Amino acid sequence: MKPNFKRMLDLVDEVFETRSDPDQLQVNQDVLKRLEEIHPATLSELDEGEGPCVWILLIPTTAKVMEDFLSGKISEQEILTNTFPAQSFEAIYLCSATTLPEYRGKGISKKLCVDAIKNIQTDHPVKTLYYWPFTTEGKKLAESVAKERGLVLVKKE
Repeated sequence: MKPNFKRMLDLVDEVFETRSDPDQLQVNQDVLKRLEEIHPATLSELDEGEGPCVWILLIPTTAKVMEDFLSGKISEQEILTNTFPAQSFEAIYLCSATTLPEYRGKGISKKLCVDAIKNIQTDHPVKTLYYWPFTTEGKKLAESVAKERGLVLVKKE
C-alpha cells in the first residue's frame, strides 16, 4: 500500500469516524463503481505518485434526495442508493474533501471541487451545493466553492 493512501484512510476515519457510523457512506469498490456510473467527475484526487494527497467525493443528486437528506428522512448512505445515473441532477452533495496536512491551504481541494462541479454542470442543471460539516475547513471549502460556482449553499444541521 502506498504511504499516502494509508495516511488518507487514517485521516478519513479520524475526521469522519465512518467505521463507527453506519449512516455515513462506506466507500468501497462497489461504491466507487456506482459513483463512476452516476458521473465520472464524482471522485477527484491529486496523486503525486505515493497515493492520494487530496481526495474529493461529490454526489450529484435530485432536489428531492437533497431535501430528504437535509430533513433527516434518509441517511448519507441512502443518498447514493436513491441516486441513479439516468436522472437529471439539480444538486451536488459535497460528501468528502480529505487533504493531507502538508497539502492544506494551497487551494488544491477548492480547485478539484470547482473543476468537478463544472464538469457535472455541463451535463446537469445543478443549482445547489449541500454539505454536512465535520470541520471548520470543510465549511469554509463549501462556502468558497459555492460562491465561485454561483450555487446556493445548504448545510445539514
